[in-house]
Amino acid sequence: MTRSPEELATIQDTSFFDGRGIALPLGRILECVRAFIEQQPKAFYEIIVGTDSHASDTVSFVTAITVRRIGNGGIYFWTRSYKNKFPNLRERIYAEAIHSITLAQELRGRLKEELQDEFFWNDQIHIDIGENGKTREFIDAVVGMVKGYGFEAVIKPHAYGASVVADRHT
Repeated sequence: MTRSPEELATIQDTSFFDGRGIALPLGRILECVRAFIEQQPKAFYEIIVGTDSHASDTVSFVTAITVRRIGNGGIYFWTRSYKNKFPNLRERIYAEAIHSITLAQELRGRLKEELQDEFFWNDQIHIDIGENGKTREFIDAVVGMVKGYGFEAVIKPHAYGASVVADRHT
């Protein structure tokens, strides 16, 4: 997916927050991720991006970046954006997935530049859909879309990046 200069500027100018609520630009998040990885460079990591949304007069999207050191903790960051109300649940779920995919693509490229290698991670998009509830009918299409962008798709109940981390801030 080729991103326009406007989309890239939007991602780079977006305010992110760490788990304590301290605002950070994307560049600083990359430095934090690098420092976290350099603490234990031989460990295995998962980089997880997930989005949750809450609808009222407008829709609030919270997209979270979780860096999990397998078996030994993790760190996370999040950002919030707002959109006009969506006509139906299907479009809102697709918008959640696109928010995650767009940020994950930017992270993948920037972290590859920053760390010079991507051997250490298994990058995932956690989707706030599951076998139970109204979203079950979207599973095949949304999982297929995420996989089409080269990411591992994870759904509930295992999609904690969306249903727990991002949900904490919606």
